[in-house]
Amino acid sequence: MKVVDLMSTDVVTVTPDTGIREAARLMVRHRVSGLPVVEDRLVGIITEADFLRLEVERQERFRAVETVAEVMSGDVVTIAPEATLHEAAKLMADRDVKRLPVVDDEGRLLGVISRSDVVTVFTRPDDVIEDEIREDLLRRVLFVAPDTIDVSVDNGVVVLAGEIGTRTEARLLEELTRRLDGVLRVENRLRWRLDDVDAEGDR
Repeated sequence: MKVVDLMSTDVVTVTPDTGIREAARLMVRHRVSGLPVVEDRLVGIITEADFLRLEVERQERFRAVETVAEVMSGDVVTIAPEATLHEAAKLMADRDVKRLPVVDDEGRLLGVISRSDVVTVFTRPDDVIEDEIREDLLRRVLFVAPDTIDVSVDNGVVVLAGEIGTRTEARLLEELTRRLDGVLRVENRLRWRLDDVDAEGDR
């Protein structure tokens, strides 16, 4: 699954000239923890952390600010729409951010993907996962008739059974299944008609 499949496109944004109070009202009203700052393209982001820092500076340094431009972070961690969900999750974890603006090659904002969007992947129905294994992996990738392999999915745990052509195909099907969104574990009970893996190289 790609970022474009999960990202939100109805994004609340502000401009650098938006007032601080208006930005705060928008965040509270829409229950979001950050707002992309745009001027034709993405130029920054203002988050709860920026407001926390502003409050400290306001009280301790008597700093007066009026617009988003004075508070926003200009160094924004972004992602492309064609990036994978795994890449988005890893980037959010590595950079410790709650959301990623999705931008095109020109830096134009296309949407936002958040941690909660990633969580939804783990709610994928078992029958959807099973259908993806049968139709996409077996039929279209391995060119194996789906009804020749037993596929069962229970709460994200996939069991593969039956007989497949080669040992390599059995391994490949297991690996591809493991990478599907929503799959927690794969039990490979497949048999193969031909062991095409060199015994010496397999050790």
